[in-house]
Amino acid sequence: MQHGNCDVANPFETNLEKNPANFQSLTPLSFIERTAATYPDRTAVIHGNIRRTWAETYMRSRRLASALERHGLKPGETVAAMLPNVPAMVEAHFGVSMMGGVLNALNIRLDNDAIAFILQHGEAKVLLTDREFSETIKSTLAQLDDKPFVIDVDDVTYEGGELLGEVEYEDFIAAGDPEYDWAWPTDEWNACSLNYTSGTTGNPKGVVYHHRGAFLNAIGNALVWAMPPHPIYLWTLPMFHCNGWCFPWTVAAFAGTNVCLRRVEAEPIFDAISEHGVTHFCGAPIVLNMIANAPDSQKKPFDHNVEAMTAGAAPPAAVIESMESQGFNVTHVYGLTETYGPSVVSAWKGEWGDRPIADRAALKARQGVRYHVLEALMVGDPETMEPVPQDGETMGEIFMRGNDVMKGYLKNPKATEEAFAGGWFHSGDLGVWHEDGYIELKDRSKDIIISGGENISSIEVEGILYKHPKVLEAAVAARPDTKWGESPCAFVTLREGEDATDKEIFEFCRENMARFKVPRTVVFGPLPKTSTGKIQKFILRERAKELGERDEG
Repeated sequence: MQHGNCDVANPFETNLEKNPANFQSLTPLSFIERTAATYPDRTAVIHGNIRRTWAETYMRSRRLASALERHGLKPGETVAAMLPNVPAMVEAHFGVSMMGGVLNALNIRLDNDAIAFILQHGEAKVLLTDREFSETIKSTLAQLDDKPFVIDVDDVTYEGGELLGEVEYEDFIAAGDPEYDWAWPTDEWNACSLNYTSGTTGNPKGVVYHHRGAFLNAIGNALVWAMPPHPIYLWTLPMFHCNGWCFPWTVAAFAGTNVCLRRVEAEPIFDAISEHGVTHFCGAPIVLNMIANAPDSQKKPFDHNVEAMTAGAAPPAAVIESMESQGFNVTHVYGLTETYGPSVVSAWKGEWGDRPIADRAALKARQGVRYHVLEALMVGDPETMEPVPQDGETMGEIFMRGNDVMKGYLKNPKATEEAFAGGWFHSGDLGVWHEDGYIELKDRSKDIIISGGENISSIEVEGILYKHPKVLEAAVAARPDTKWGESPCAFVTLREGEDATDKEIFEFCRENMARFKVPRTVVFGPLPKTSTGKIQKFILRERAKELGERDEG
């Protein structure tokens, strides 16, 4: 879509300048201020026996902002958070930005080496950490010369672990001003959060979000979901995932209730739906599969419809059918860390409702059309940047353009330039464009494996496998997995005269990478190669696919 030239002289622009009366920077911080003033007594947070109103949550967020400022944190500096879905994480999504800081929500599943890299690269000055992760954080801190100021979150729902910090979270915010006069960002382009994605290299890339994008995508979530006022939102999606797909800000905007959940298990999910009247939740297809196949002993009755938003590999038709029969309505979305989480939705049309379940599942499996707040979506030729035909067959790369695309990669101008080449964000994902304008993901050009909603770099896993003393060559591809959507399948050639079992490879991987990245299948033998010696990954992907289909069959 082309826009007109805005530089041409226009009488409507003469002496009509932006001023404080007609222009304010967009920021998701405005949501909590409005909701606390309008609905101060509505419940904002439910966590175990804790119940807090929006007035209390706003006050605690201001205390956090004030305490960080008094500690010496400066605008533009980073606060990292190694936290599960607990109230402190909700508050961090507001309090850190209120004093101009940048929130870096850490993936709690990463190992200490990856966490150490992120803390150093993002230059974290403060670290909020839950005692559940004390073992990882203790090892991480031992690697750092310039350590952040550590604040322990001693959450009521966890026993065990060490307190590693200089102060506990409640004591820290108690010293802050509950009436802290936080400053509206002078520029909506200012960074508000930092999220790391593994991409296709060992070291993750830092994705920088701005206030404008966070505001817009939070609103976009509600628009595509037709979210009513006062939703009861269950935190099954980790808040470290693209800032919980921006839903901490969405829930605040709609004066909803955050039902926190430390661990994602079927029984507490059904308990929360039954007890608290949960209306919405998000999660990877593995979460839907877990709910759909939960034993009757873990289920609790409820008498209302529950909206479920999922992304990644589409749920099988049987899962969607089971969810619908139990009172859940599934919405499929697509996006990347670089697009604030979901920015594409499989928008449902009423006339599709009477189709057979297999047809409905196939339609829901398509990634869909752009969010209201995404300016443009295209499947195109990555060389010419021309759109492919909308025939449902011609493959191309998926491109996005709009306000909910990241500022860029922190300290990585080369990767940023490549990502934005031609004035579009290059997703690296391959798909087709259907006649009705809906896109459908077909492959991942960078061989990313999406397992349980987590991105796994095949190159990173291969790098670890090559460190095994008995391994000569290794390649990793995605294998269909009924539980996780996809799982890493390792193809390994051993050194001459060596012998190894798959158990030995599994154990080596567990010792050297995060548990969710460990291959679940190992295939020994020679690797297919081109005449120039390049490993033919497309052949291995087919083999991995056949292994998965054989098990499912």
